[in-house]
Amino acid sequence: MAHWLDIVDELYEGSWNPDLQRFRSPYAFRGASSATHSLASSLLRLAAGLEDVRRLEQALLRNFRKYAHGEVSRQDSIWDWLALAQHRGLPTRLLDWTYSPLVALHFATDDPATFKRDGVVWCVDFVAANKRLPPRLRRIVEQEASDTFTVEMLGAFKSLKEFDALRREPFVVFMEPPAVDRRILNQLALFSLMSSPTARLDQWLESHPKLCRKVHVPAKLKWEIRDHLDQANINERVLFPGLDGLSRWLARYYTPTGVGAGLERGQTGVRPGTDRGRSGVRPGSDRGRRRAGPRTGPKRRR
Repeated sequence: MAHWLDIVDELYEGSWNPDLQRFRSPYAFRGASSATHSLASSLLRLAAGLEDVRRLEQALLRNFRKYAHGEVSRQDSIWDWLALAQHRGLPTRLLDWTYSPLVALHFATDDPATFKRDGVVWCVDFVAANKRLPPRLRRIVEQEASDTFTVEMLGAFKSLKEFDALRREPFVVFMEPPAVDRRILNQLALFSLMSSPTARLDQWLESHPKLCRKVHVPAKLKWEIRDHLDQANINERVLFPGLDGLSRWLARYYTPTGVGAGLERGQTGVRPGTDRGRSGVRPGSDRGRRRAGPRTGPKRRR
């Protein structure tokens, strides 16, 4: 019988680095609530049926830059703008990843409405993927003694078109976004960047199967995994700092077991006008705390 710690062991598999004599994983992680999740970018999902995806990408970024100038501090390059656009929800060719296997596991178990479906965590060896980069990019990471790129390291390429022209066949770069807010820092965020707006990372990985593995997250273990992650302080309140994240955490934390699985995202499983949640006690009360949840939960009223 599968145990939640078996999943944790799988996620940390391959972390030992014999050269450093330290546990430093070469993997990037991406969690999804459904095992059928693909690695198609939000740009490709938006462009479904369109022939000229590149033109759509250009239009999105051009208008994002035009209208965002008054809302953000100066961005120095196309890479700054691309990372910011992805972070703020614009459809781009980027995909969100994390250095943290537990943060990825959070995103595989953050929606009780999906708890009847198996989830998945994608694990990609970005260190090994660097060996398949064009020579010019390999020289950059070697000179910087880095395994991932930053927007500054990509600054030699003034446009996406120039970057894409490095090689005819698709390749992938893993890029750390600028730390523009606490959300990026707390999530240990990382982006994957394909060398074409029409390229899909999952299809590229099919040609390089040794670079990737998928960790299965059984539906029957999701509630248990979710409770352990909450107790470890891996939750929306931490990963999405601010009142929005706090509200998302509380709505999920107090979803009754067995009820949330039949709900759509955004519903809490609590009847309007009541404050009884998953624990069966009112938020702020200490009755049944030992059974209700971890100490990271709401403090009792004084």
